[in-house]
Amino acid sequence: MAASLGQVLALVLVAALWGGTQPLLKRASAGLQRIHEPTWARQLLQEMKTLFLNTEYLMPFLLNQCGSLLYYLTLALTDLTLAVPICNSLAIIFTLIVGKALGEDIGGKRAVAGMVLTITGISLCITSSCQLCVWALCSHGHPQHQGPTYVTIKGQLRRA
Repeated sequence: MAASLGQVLALVLVAALWGGTQPLLKRASAGLQRIHEPTWARQLLQEMKTLFLNTEYLMPFLLNQCGSLLYYLTLALTDLTLAVPICNSLAIIFTLIVGKALGEDIGGKRAVAGMVLTITGISLCITSSCQLCVWALCSHGHPQHQGPTYVTIKGQLRRA
């Protein structure tokens, strides 16, 4: 199934929401180690209270969950073999970029090389998905086209 530009952009937005909020969540939850309660149940309740009353934690958490909702909605229309690599790989890159902007150490040249390789791989996935759609649109109704004609119907390539 070929992905539309809107679907690819939605998946990149999901990756940005997931990856971009991770360093913010990490930073906002740093104070949890100072909480010590006598029972595990009270410990859990105190940690939840601490997190969910902290807007510095709550805002990135809600954005992260919006990313999950968008991912769920986009999966209904997008091929899994494209959606999973785009979201998960680009989320790591967004995590590294936001982490670097917040002053975290991201690992130097090796991390940058990994980011370049990841973007190259994702570009290949997107290009291979879109090539099928472009071929179908270009060959449909072309007077010099020999053989069967293929069209995309609801994102699926079908013989006309």
